[in-house]
Amino acid sequence: MKLRIEVVAIDSLMLRLFDQIDEDNMPWLLAATERLRETFAGALLELVPSYTTVLLQYDLKQIDDRQARLLIQQALADLQPQASKAGREQQIPVWYQRSVGPELQAIGERTGLGDAGVIKLHSEHTYQVFALGFAPGYAFMGLVDQVLASPRLSTPRQQVPAGSLGIADRQTAIYPLQSPGGWNLIGRSPARLFDRELDGYSLLQPGDRVRFIPIDHAEFIKLGGDDTPFEAKS
Repeated sequence: MKLRIEVVAIDSLMLRLFDQIDEDNMPWLLAATERLRETFAGALLELVPSYTTVLLQYDLKQIDDRQARLLIQQALADLQPQASKAGREQQIPVWYQRSVGPELQAIGERTGLGDAGVIKLHSEHTYQVFALGFAPGYAFMGLVDQVLASPRLSTPRQQVPAGSLGIADRQTAIYPLQSPGGWNLIGRSPARLFDRELDGYSLLQPGDRVRFIPIDHAEFIKLGGDDTPFEAKS
C-alpha cells in the first residue's frame, strides 16, 4: 500500500492507496476506513471506499487541510488489514436466461462455452463488492474470469429492468432499479438490492463477498421475480 493524497474539493481529499484493482485491496481499504472514522471522529462528514481509493470529506468548521492531512497520516500509520472486519457472505439467486439476459448467447458463442458454460463459470466464483455507485444499491463487483470479460455496449440502453445481472470488462453487477445502462446482460435476480428499510438502504456493502446462485424459472417466480422478456426498445 502506497498512500497518495489528492485534493478533490475544498473539504474533500482522495486517498489513493493502490494503483491496480485487486480483490486483495479490500481488507486494507476497510481497515483504513475504520481507522479514519475513529481518528476524525466528529470532524468526519463522509467516507467512500472504492476499488483503490477512499474519498474523505471533513468539516471545515472543525479542521483545515493541514490538520486533515496530519490526521490521515496518524490514522494510517502501521495499518494492517483485519480478517475479522471482513464483509458479509451473501448469496444472490439469479435466473440465467436469454429472454432476460440478451448477451448470454453472444458471450457463450464468443467464448465457446455455450450458455451452460457461461453460467457455470460466472456462478462458481465468489465476488468482492468494491464500491457502491451509479444508482442507489448498485454494487460494483469483481473480478469476473478473464474469459468472460466483455466490453460495455457501444450504445447504452435507455432502460435496463431492475434485477438485471450484467458484465462490463471484468466487473459484474445487478441493476437495483430500472435505469439506463450499457452492461452485457446475462440474467435477472429477484433479490431486492435497494430498500429504504435496509441498513444503508443497500443489501450489499463494500467488502461483502457474493456468490450468484443459479435458479430455475419456477424458483425465480416464487421469489417474486419479473420474467417479462427484455426488449431492446425498453
